[in-house]
Amino acid sequence: MRQQFFLPLATYPEAYADAVAANAVAIASRFGAELHALAINPDIPPVSNALSKLLLDTPQMIRDAEASSRRRGQELLALVKARAAQAGIVAGVAEIAAPLAAIGDVACRHARYHDLALLGLEPGNTTARMVAEAVVFGAGRPALMLPGVLPEPTGHVAVAWDGSRVAARALADARPFLEKASRISVVTVVDEKKLHDTDAAERLAASLRHAGLAADALAVRIGDAAIGAGLQEKAIALGADLLVMGGYGHSRIRDFVLGGATEGVLADLRLPVLLSH
Repeated sequence: MRQQFFLPLATYPEAYADAVAANAVAIASRFGAELHALAINPDIPPVSNALSKLLLDTPQMIRDAEASSRRRGQELLALVKARAAQAGIVAGVAEIAAPLAAIGDVACRHARYHDLALLGLEPGNTTARMVAEAVVFGAGRPALMLPGVLPEPTGHVAVAWDGSRVAARALADARPFLEKASRISVVTVVDEKKLHDTDAAERLAASLRHAGLAADALAVRIGDAAIGAGLQEKAIALGADLLVMGGYGHSRIRDFVLGGATEGVLADLRLPVLLSH
């Protein structure tokens, strides 16, 4: 069965760059998936303050902002369609208007109808960060974080493994990627926290090899590096083009408390990272 990938493209207050659409098509093409892109445009409530209307013409400013966002969304959707046609993959596009406070919720609801969400992350783009957090912790589906520049495909997947529930969930969600991998490195960080199973990496690698996958185990130390940055650096050093890890954190009415590894990835994404919560 062909996989269905979902690409949310919020357009306000900060729209995504063209690279997000292009990279999503490249990933969908690599894995033979259908891509469904949704531009989420702002529905800005009117301002009833008479003074603001007189001095600033706020209603016109709102209309201009909404129109500009719609145009940007249509540009991104057109780019998805054009790149998908070049790549020979099926791509569907749509657009929707949503209140600013509901953009993340809209992305979550649509992500639940797909196998995987593709989330572009750009330095300094708070809109992209907000959507990514919402989808990772609210959609109930795995999410693949995409940096601005994709590494050359190597077929090498690194799996961050500590034997926890979220790591196991990420491993299961990454199965389609693991089955296509030419090599899998199971990476366990041994100087970040106490592990229940000291042989966790080798146990998982043996299980993957038993399933017919080419896997090896690697225990690493990251020293003083932050866990998110350290895991990504190790994956890159190994030559991996994808890092799989559990998304640590919880939410209370959109107030996110992130684990250190998750925060490090969202704040400074260096290669594609599959996060699953």
